[in-house]
Amino acid sequence: MPGGQVEFGEDPVDAVVRELEEETGLVGVVEELLGVDSRVIPAHEAKRGVPHQNVGVFYGVRVVGGVMRPEANGETAEAVWTPVQEVSGLDRSAVVDVGVGLATQRPASGHLPPVVVGGLVRH
Repeated sequence: MPGGQVEFGEDPVDAVVRELEEETGLVGVVEELLGVDSRVIPAHEAKRGVPHQNVGVFYGVRVVGGVMRPEANGETAEAVWTPVQEVSGLDRSAVVDVGVGLATQRPASGHLPPVVVGGLVRH
C-alpha cells in the first residue's frame, strides 16, 4: 500500500497521487476518502526515541496509467499487486491492516477500532 508524508503546503489528495507514482510508477485518481487513523507512537517504539502521533488519511484510488516498477530511489524494493486475502500473510506495517479494514469494511464513520499491532512491523 503506497503511502508517505504530505509535503509542507501540499494538499493531501495531491500527496496520494504523488506518492503512488513515486513508489509504484502508476498514475492514479483519488475517488473517495476511506477514513482516518490516528495513533500515538511511544518513545520506546519510535525510531528516534521521541514520542509522536501519526495521523493517516486513507483514500480509494483508481489507477489510470503508468507502468508498475519499484521506487526509483530504492526505498521501495518491489511494487506488486497482492490480493486482499493474502495481505495478512505478509510482513507489513500495522497501518496496512487499517487501510485494508477501511477498504473492505467501509465503516460509515471512516474510523476503525485500534488495530492490534502484535507482531506486525510497526513503523
